[in-house]
Amino acid sequence: MESTGGPYLNTAAVTSPVGIARLLQMTFGCTTFSLVAHQGGFSAAYGTFCMFVWTFCFAITVFIITCEFTHLHSCLSLSWGNFTAAFAMLATLMSVTAAVIYPLYFVQVGCYPIGCEVRDFRIAASVFAGLLFVAYAAEVFLTRAKPGQVTSYMATISGLLKIVQAFVACIIFGALVNDSQYGKYVATQWCVAVYSFCFVVTVVVVAFSVTGKTALLWFPFERSVVIYTFGAVLLYVSAAVIWPVFCFDNKYGSPQRPSLCAKGKCPWDSQLVIAIFTYVNLLLYVLDLAYSQRIRFVSHL
Repeated sequence: MESTGGPYLNTAAVTSPVGIARLLQMTFGCTTFSLVAHQGGFSAAYGTFCMFVWTFCFAITVFIITCEFTHLHSCLSLSWGNFTAAFAMLATLMSVTAAVIYPLYFVQVGCYPIGCEVRDFRIAASVFAGLLFVAYAAEVFLTRAKPGQVTSYMATISGLLKIVQAFVACIIFGALVNDSQYGKYVATQWCVAVYSFCFVVTVVVVAFSVTGKTALLWFPFERSVVIYTFGAVLLYVSAAVIWPVFCFDNKYGSPQRPSLCAKGKCPWDSQLVIAIFTYVNLLLYVLDLAYSQRIRFVSHL
């Protein structure tokens, strides 16, 4: 690689406000999973998910800091601005989920039966998990697109909403596979098709933005994204009407939770979660459509 005559190391990567936020992310993430692994402990799918979040986010953050400090990101076939903005938003969502789940399932007030030392380690891990979320949220706040600023698409409100939409869809899919009985009616199968189609297209939009390949497309990317978002709003409107009717109407389902339904294994609970997050994603797509009218797309930053 030829020298450009500039400095080999980018000190701003660790001294700027965004760089400091990333250093805090690395510190808090390492501290959190170290406390859990050393003495706090974890079990079941919930604990495994939390450990995955902390280790995954730590590894990617170290990768980002290293690439920016050494200028290695210029050698990657990525739209770096889109990549870092997308990851910051995803890490914010994942870290806040883990920060809620871990204390909910593993922290208790008393020492029995786990012992006071384990309890204290779990409380400390929960505190640092909360700080980790704040650090990632700070990066999203610092790097988001300002009014009138030409920036990477994923740093705009519309781009950030794409990450949230995909994350909410993953929650819906998790509830669907948890004995939601979606195959009972063709109408609820249509809703699953809506969730799947919108999730796949949203991920494709994010992938093209992060890889910086939007300029290679034979059709106008920005116009296609707006048209897709409008279509996603219509599809989610249909799901927002159909799913509650076929799950909670007396003719097809149950308006109230069955009294004999076991906790954690009740289809009605999964159906309720899906209904709630269907409306959440509908709202996100409406906001996305509104903001997408006001942004400028940049193919590669």
